[in-house]
Amino acid sequence: MTRNPIAQLASLGEEVLDKASQNPTTARLVQAAMQLKDRVDDLAKRVRGLEQLEQRLAQLEERVGKLEGPTAKKPAAKKTPPADTSPEDAPPAT
Repeated sequence: MTRNPIAQLASLGEEVLDKASQNPTTARLVQAAMQLKDRVDDLAKRVRGLEQLEQRLAQLEERVGKLEGPTAKKPAAKKTPPADTSPEDAPPAT
């Protein structure tokens, strides 16, 4: 009885996976890949959290801007430097 090509590939794939699972190098490689997946998932969760914080910050900045209204901070008035005193106007030295 002949088997169809799909069944042959499935059988061959099972043999390869069985041999690979018994190889210590392959086991370490699979373990490292799983750790990488976990780290990437954790990083993705943190990034989503940062996006939410950025949205909240933008909303708060908008609210503060509305509360400040059109009278936002005015630039500080420039002070005029004092007039130079010439030596003629200075009191005589004793």
